[in-house]
Amino acid sequence: MASKNVTFVIRPRGHPIKNLPEELTTSSTTNASDFYTLLAQNAHISVHRLRITKGSDGTPIPNSAAITIDQTGLRNQSTIYVKDLGPQIAWRTVFLVEYLGPLLFHPAFYLLLAFSTAPSPLQSLSLLLIITHFLKRELETLFLHRFSATTMPVFNIFRNSAYYWFLAGLNMAFWIYRADSPIAGPSDPYITYPGILLFIIGELGTLQTHLTLRGLRSSGGTERGIPQGLGFGLVTCPNYMFETVAWVGIALVTWSLSTVVFIVVAVTMMGRWAKKKEARYRREFGSRYEKKRYSMMPGIW
Repeated sequence: MASKNVTFVIRPRGHPIKNLPEELTTSSTTNASDFYTLLAQNAHISVHRLRITKGSDGTPIPNSAAITIDQTGLRNQSTIYVKDLGPQIAWRTVFLVEYLGPLLFHPAFYLLLAFSTAPSPLQSLSLLLIITHFLKRELETLFLHRFSATTMPVFNIFRNSAYYWFLAGLNMAFWIYRADSPIAGPSDPYITYPGILLFIIGELGTLQTHLTLRGLRSSGGTERGIPQGLGFGLVTCPNYMFETVAWVGIALVTWSLSTVVFIVVAVTMMGRWAKKKEARYRREFGSRYEKKRYSMMPGIW
């Protein structure tokens, strides 16, 4: 289609945005991502803080290079609304910070125990499994994950970090590395070895599903695809399934109610996310997507 200049009427949504222009002209073939950048430059604000919606029906305009202005349905003199989402922080940064808590608390409490008495083999094993889990999370965040959104509201770092730093970090470490902990004594191989096996299966399973999800998106891209492979024929989000398996393994080794509390909260949240992802797959891919009866755990959820 031939390129032509289009001018949009711009209105703020919510709080006023200083320097937001009342009108902005661009080409109809400009991609939406470049338009976001142009608008941010004119408004002297970070592009990550902006959300643009159509004035006609409130439909959001995605910050994507895969769609042009003309393809959004916007026409000359269309009204668009611009919302300032507030201070933002990179998803990758949030992940790195939230997983750091358990990596600090568990060795610290383990060393405090070691100063007074020798940790039991099960306490040492618990430390090894938990550190392995969260160190793997950090490495996946740095080198594996490709995020569909660049940033999130900066407040989320406090909410997300509180969950991991308190429930998986401080609370679990306090109860596991005590002289009177249930695992301070001898281990039961009929419980410990199945726990180790479940942990290994869960960690390898999550790694494989994360590799599958990574392959659906190009570096720096936001495109989505239909995942296929290990576990995806059973549930919508096998990464959550394998995550649960790994934590059940940790629970069998740590034998602590604090671990069970973390699992219950984690499974509840992951289950809700999995349901939303199933709904999104059905909405975005229609008949091309094979609907799943269970979103996270076969026969259960």
